[in-house]
Amino acid sequence: MKRAVLAFLLTCIAFGAALEATSPPAAAQPQARNMTQPAPNATQGTAGVGAAAAVGAPQMPVDTAPAATPNAPLPGESETQDALPEPSSGAQDLYESARGDLLQIRMLLKNGRTQSTVGSGFLVGTSNLALTNYHVVSQMALDPAIYTAEYIDTDGNTGPVELMAVDVLHDLAVVRINRNGSGFFKVPEQAVRLRQGQRLYSLGNPLDLGFAISEGAYNGVLTRSFYDRLIFSGPINSGMSGGPSVTASGTVAGINVSRRRDGESVSFLVPVKYAQELLRKVAEQPAPPGDFNPLIGKQLLAHQAGMVDKLLEEPLTLKGMGQYLVPVRESGEVRCWGRSNARGAVYSVDAMSCVMQSAVFVSDVQQTGNVAMTHQYIRSGTMDPMRFATLASDNFQVNNLGSTGDPRLTKPFCTERFVHTRSLPMRAVTCVRAYRKFEGLYNFTLLTASTDASQSSLQSRLDVSGVSYENGLRVTRAYLGAFGRSGRR
Repeated sequence: MKRAVLAFLLTCIAFGAALEATSPPAAAQPQARNMTQPAPNATQGTAGVGAAAAVGAPQMPVDTAPAATPNAPLPGESETQDALPEPSSGAQDLYESARGDLLQIRMLLKNGRTQSTVGSGFLVGTSNLALTNYHVVSQMALDPAIYTAEYIDTDGNTGPVELMAVDVLHDLAVVRINRNGSGFFKVPEQAVRLRQGQRLYSLGNPLDLGFAISEGAYNGVLTRSFYDRLIFSGPINSGMSGGPSVTASGTVAGINVSRRRDGESVSFLVPVKYAQELLRKVAEQPAPPGDFNPLIGKQLLAHQAGMVDKLLEEPLTLKGMGQYLVPVRESGEVRCWGRSNARGAVYSVDAMSCVMQSAVFVSDVQQTGNVAMTHQYIRSGTMDPMRFATLASDNFQVNNLGSTGDPRLTKPFCTERFVHTRSLPMRAVTCVRAYRKFEGLYNFTLLTASTDASQSSLQSRLDVSGVSYENGLRVTRAYLGAFGRSGRR
């Protein structure tokens, strides 16, 4: 009976650390966007899957939307991206039929109308609506007072672009221009059935060098992304984002969106089914939104609800690190990596990092809707307790929460407690930052350190970005409450 009462009290104390911040910090007034923002980097697509994750800071998600515009090589430098191979005769015929409905979408700074980013797009059927990626037009969606857009077609004709709808979660947008399509690009009413290895053709304006066609093959659906992505085994270069990928008969199968940096011709498409849904919404809406920011915030809130429910649909997995049990989540969307420096050092560190393999692109400086967990098991058999305490204290990076001057987020609101889980005394620091532009969204960071040993320390970090306050508390409670001792020495 006494044990049961004690366990109950310890559990309450443990949850108390995460619950200390009983109300969300208020978001400050939005600030103006930095108008001197540099152009995006030339390398597009996903960051390297397979690299060991850094411990102590959240690893950037790997399925990130690419920048839309390549940087021009500096004098003396050579272009590092491969040129597209010579198209087959079938590809040449298809391009000739499709070229009239291909577009380049350019974001322009209103002051001076200088180009800031470029991507691709295509006219849908015989309408004046065009599909592209959200990340191609994100500047106009987020900061319409600063950015505008224009299109240029394969004959050099230009005109204004009106943003009609965005789907941030699937990286799609619909725009309206002042001319109609020829009817070549047909977006089918139903999802397109593809066979493994089926030939596909991606079109767009790579590297801002001119319109082109790229041949490749469909190779399944990416399972590590929170939302479906088609794998296209063919080159998609910077500037082709938002262009169509079609079958030999010209049926749109997907929209170019990203590529792997560490692979050869490993690219990704947004399935056309999401474009169909967005076009139906455009047909039903009486007018485009006057301000897209509330809509984007609503979509991000929907994403985090599904993300957290899926993360916590079953108890977190416990793994042993020395005498400790640490919580992780291994699934299709979250992958874990480990490393160690235990080779003759005065002290040794075993590290484990679990990171969600995708995130939602909001802008070229902000991605969200992601979870990362890291654990470090530090130990020494030779350091005296005082030196080891100093080492462990220095490693506990409470201040590593990102720039406090970040205009997108409020300053961190942090609380600290010494707590006791079901079997482990710990120091726990919970920090919360509110999104300035998107009401109801927060970044949560939970830092913990064990306090039960003089020559070993378990230090962990949880980062949850773009969640509601209630869901941030749900995740931090589940994470903190899962720590324990394994019984090993």
